[in-house]
Amino acid sequence: MDAYWLDTFAPDALKLALAYALAFPIGWDREKEERTAGVRTFPIVAVASCGLALVGKSIPGATPDAYSRILQGLITGIGFVGGGAILRDRGSVHGTATAASIWGIGIAGAAVGFGMYHIAIILSLITLLTLRFLQPLKKELREE
Repeated sequence: MDAYWLDTFAPDALKLALAYALAFPIGWDREKEERTAGVRTFPIVAVASCGLALVGKSIPGATPDAYSRILQGLITGIGFVGGGAILRDRGSVHGTATAASIWGIGIAGAAVGFGMYHIAIILSLITLLTLRFLQPLKKELREE
């Protein structure tokens, strides 16, 4: 086997696949709820965020300051994508949970890219559980 394949391609491909796998259940949940972003958006955001982190890590001579700038740009870009999920209709606002989830899954993807798997898994799990299990509570509170 070629050294490039073993040392670079395979580990990076696994990280990108993990970012996808962590995002897909959240996208599935949003899709089932017929939200503005779903099964396509969430994995793309996670994989792109992971990819940007991987690219940033591969820059020769990169410093913590450089990583910080990468994360700053990433957070801004994800915020823009999430902002597109927020809809205003007749004085009410919808999509803030989806927007926040997009932001969170982007950070989870970046965490995978930087090798902080525990953070990515926890972020993804908390996001999924919050979306899935607090929705009935939200409906109950609105009915009171």
